[in-house]
Amino acid sequence: MSKIKKNVIKLTLLSTLCSTAYAGNVEVLHYWTSGGEAAALKVLQEMMDEEGHSWTDFAVAGGGGETAMTVLKSRAISGNPPTSSMIAGPEIQQWGELDVLENMDSVAKAENWDNLLPKNVADIHKYNGHYVAAPVNVHRINWMWINKSILDEVNKGEVPTNWDDFIAFLDNASSAGYIGFSHGGQDWQDATVFEQIALGTGGAKWYKKAFVELDDSAINSPEMTKTFERFRQLKSYMDKGMPGRDWNLATAQIIEGKAAVQIMGDWAKGEFTAAGKQPGKDYICAAVPGTVDSFTFNVDAFMMFNNQNPKNSEAQKTLSKLLVSKTFQEEFNLKKGSIPVRPDVNIERFDSCAKLSMKDFKDSSSSGSLVPSFAHAMAMTPDVSGAVYDVVTRFFNEDSMSAKQATTKLASAIKSAP
Repeated sequence: MSKIKKNVIKLTLLSTLCSTAYAGNVEVLHYWTSGGEAAALKVLQEMMDEEGHSWTDFAVAGGGGETAMTVLKSRAISGNPPTSSMIAGPEIQQWGELDVLENMDSVAKAENWDNLLPKNVADIHKYNGHYVAAPVNVHRINWMWINKSILDEVNKGEVPTNWDDFIAFLDNASSAGYIGFSHGGQDWQDATVFEQIALGTGGAKWYKKAFVELDDSAINSPEMTKTFERFRQLKSYMDKGMPGRDWNLATAQIIEGKAAVQIMGDWAKGEFTAAGKQPGKDYICAAVPGTVDSFTFNVDAFMMFNNQNPKNSEAQKTLSKLLVSKTFQEEFNLKKGSIPVRPDVNIERFDSCAKLSMKDFKDSSSSGSLVPSFAHAMAMTPDVSGAVYDVVTRFFNEDSMSAKQATTKLASAIKSAP
């Protein structure tokens, strides 16, 4: 073997050893398991690989994340939490109180997060003034997704903007042999639909009083009873396969032309994108009736757990940096269906649904009609939202319970929750 060839091999081995020496691993717990979600997450995995770090995927199926949070608590109690976990809203504060989260201020300062992120978003991801989680997007929840060919066929292409017109559209679709309303009978999906009906029925000001301030007079009110009545009205337009159905399978019914409309957050758009469908051509995205001037949001984030391994700690910092980076924010949200949490991301490549979402987010922020989603962990602690879930789903499944009885039970459940 020549001396030159030997030197090349030595240099190659040295380079490999050096890169390995600084490489770390991140174990990431998440519940993004649908096609669109997996495609979005792959962007982050590839970026971490390019930085020289390895990724251990810890996926826990279940669109609402309840199962994932149960698994996370078990891991944390045993003293073996993952490097990072998906999280949303007030629950970050509860984890912070347990003193198990890593301070990410050094990354935040280097990347200028305080100046890049909207203050109301930044504050959610701090504990005692210190960053412990990295936000990745803003989801709009008050979307309805409509199969355009069905809309054209049965409703002359007219998108319903109020409740009466919405019901008329569902009647027309059902009469034509389609499933009127596509839904998955899981408690978090029930809560998602219920909260949008509530917003459209009572308005943003009432919604905040009821579901953010937990004001008893707003909860135990005619608006809440009307919301329950409308929620039950939708049930007659659902198919028999609805109980237990995952959200993405409900979205598939819209994509495949079996159902007319679904109410779901904008992660549903990721499924349309993965199926090669285009807004305005194959499907319509529109605000839920009565909510056109409002914006129900949740923010997906990844919180960081205390890490004693220096290599993995560096990988964790890299993960935090990438999550809020402009490149990731653009590529990830294009696939996820959501909009970037950073307002400085170029929106040229985003579709009409995302551009409308960005505009409405800014407008509702200014008008005071930006409201956090209780169904997606942004408005209440888990104990309170769990109590609401129970009442809403019980009402949905028990036809003998009246809307007025459900309103009374809801007020009582919220009062009794820790």
